[in-house]
Amino acid sequence: MGTALLYGLGTAIPLVIGAAIGLRTTLPKPLLASLMAFGAGTMIAAVSNELFEPAFLQAGAFIAGVALFLGAAVYVVANRLLERRAGGTSAVGWALMLGTVLDGVPENTALGVSLSSGGGVVLLVAIAAGNVPEAIGGSALLHRQRNVATGRAFALWVLTGVVLVVVTVAGHVLSDHLGPTPISAVQAFAGGATIAVLADSLMPEAYREGGWWVGIATAAGFLVAFLLG
Repeated sequence: MGTALLYGLGTAIPLVIGAAIGLRTTLPKPLLASLMAFGAGTMIAAVSNELFEPAFLQAGAFIAGVALFLGAAVYVVANRLLERRAGGTSAVGWALMLGTVLDGVPENTALGVSLSSGGGVVLLVAIAAGNVPEAIGGSALLHRQRNVATGRAFALWVLTGVVLVVVTVAGHVLSDHLGPTPISAVQAFAGGATIAVLADSLMPEAYREGGWWVGIATAAGFLVAFLLG
């Protein structure tokens, strides 16, 4: 459990740091886009190496494939409902924060589960790299567009980080009571949700803000995560 706690903190601390940066300063859009693209690249490697591949090898194509599509579908539907309730650009900050929870729950659950098989390093790096730009953008919009006080906005992001730590530990504890096939299903489900996050949110936003350069940053993130794996 101690290892799961440390890994959970490894995803939450970058989130809190990103929130602090977003509340205190405004980063250039190309830099923020590059961070988002780098995080997307690490996620691509993590989904392949630490989520879907082990699930495919253990549970087979059918179970892993169904769980993958189910994870993508759940995220897409939930994200669509969130967008409808957001009420336009004035609620983008809230949407980004809630979106971090929405995609962080399956990712951190999979991180906790992966620790039981000796994995998790690549996934940890990928989640941490993706959390920083999400928190920077979300906290800045929450503070400036919704006029949420700095202290309250920071507290909300700290709470989000706590949720991710709890989910990681819970995923690790849960893995002790699950067989190999259910664990594989959880990993593939998280992989599908992560792919949907990349396609629907992270990569389009990075390209919109950063232009052609984000392709290089994405490749750099993939290479770093692949080498770590």
